[in-house]
Amino acid sequence: MAEKAFLGSLMKAEYLLTDTVIQPEQLESARHKEIMRKMVEFKRTGKNLDLITFSTLSDLESVGGMSYLSELLSYADIEKFDGTEKIILESWKEREKRNILTVAAVNDWEIAKVVSELDKISQLKLEDHTSLQQALANIYEAPWEDQLRLKSVTTGIKQLDDMTGGFQGGEVTILAARPSMGKTDVMLHFSKMSGWAGYLPLVFSLEMPERLITKRLIASTGGINRSKMRDPKRMLSQRQKDKWSDVIGDLTETNMQIFDGAGQTISEMRAKTRKMMNQFPGKRPILFIDYLTLIQSSQSYGGNSHQQVTEISKSLKTMAKDFDCPVVCLAQLNRSVESRANKRPMMSDIRESGSVEQDADVILFLYREAYYDKDSQDHSLEIIVSKNRNGQVGTIAVNYNEYTGAIEERKEQNQPLV
Repeated sequence: MAEKAFLGSLMKAEYLLTDTVIQPEQLESARHKEIMRKMVEFKRTGKNLDLITFSTLSDLESVGGMSYLSELLSYADIEKFDGTEKIILESWKEREKRNILTVAAVNDWEIAKVVSELDKISQLKLEDHTSLQQALANIYEAPWEDQLRLKSVTTGIKQLDDMTGGFQGGEVTILAARPSMGKTDVMLHFSKMSGWAGYLPLVFSLEMPERLITKRLIASTGGINRSKMRDPKRMLSQRQKDKWSDVIGDLTETNMQIFDGAGQTISEMRAKTRKMMNQFPGKRPILFIDYLTLIQSSQSYGGNSHQQVTEISKSLKTMAKDFDCPVVCLAQLNRSVESRANKRPMMSDIRESGSVEQDADVILFLYREAYYDKDSQDHSLEIIVSKNRNGQVGTIAVNYNEYTGAIEERKEQNQPLV
């Protein structure tokens, strides 16, 4: 029925053939595929798509003859054409998914390849358009609404929220630092805070196993020295044991989900995110990925890591936009930092950066003076906002306990450092 209405509409309003995203191969009926191929050929040679042109075909009966073409025309409905397109595209997707699963079974494909191919089909869509009129209507109430509450996720650090607006849906934040600077602890702080604020934190840990992530979360939340987590029964104080169940209860409320498979691809992350969104309806996800160059690209590019990172970087941005959720991805900095007198990171320090600098909406660097100067009494952690597509840049200092991994805002600091 939908395919008949689709083809009839093409015959009635020829301009639709140029506008439609549907290809002949996406139709189910072999006869309908052939009719649309004929239409494409007519259009290419400057002929009309009407019954008169069809009547000149020598193999007219192969497409059902004039009676069938007249029937198609009777189904035409220009006003409902967009809806008809959607129905046809969704039907094609379902057929393609079944075909992929059949081929995968026959050829013994790896799970990663199956997920990747299925995800390619799922990403195809018609709705990527918004009229300016609709966009203006969407923003009309902005002067009277609290923008932070609309789509952003708190970082849990007020001064950072003030500077960046929090984590925004559709945006990618890169959190970069040298090893042992505190990247994972900051990421887990962000993820806890977003969970307690009612969002759904999804942590993709490509390097650290779930059990270590869990121990870090308990240590930072309960104020426990991480070294004690090796043997809690023997090493925890009675006070810490008394607090244990409260800490567990608090962390449970975050609804955090941890995926610790090595070498995950963006397609796998997309599939897992979609599954979690279905499992937690009404909760908006925020994705945390540790870290950038451990994400597996779809191809090797002859070992060219720059091109691999570029592909991954662009895929992260696409994923953020498609799910309308924030994506926070950790990245390593290269060793050039160590050779400078001032070891605060710069944009050029992102290892194998590809197009990360261009694709990211926000880039945060971490720096600790005490990491380089063991005698320093300054135990603060600097969060350097080096790029901020929608706001100011600058530096914010927070208190960082490297033994527990806890991050706390510095109450005495009224203004961000410039």
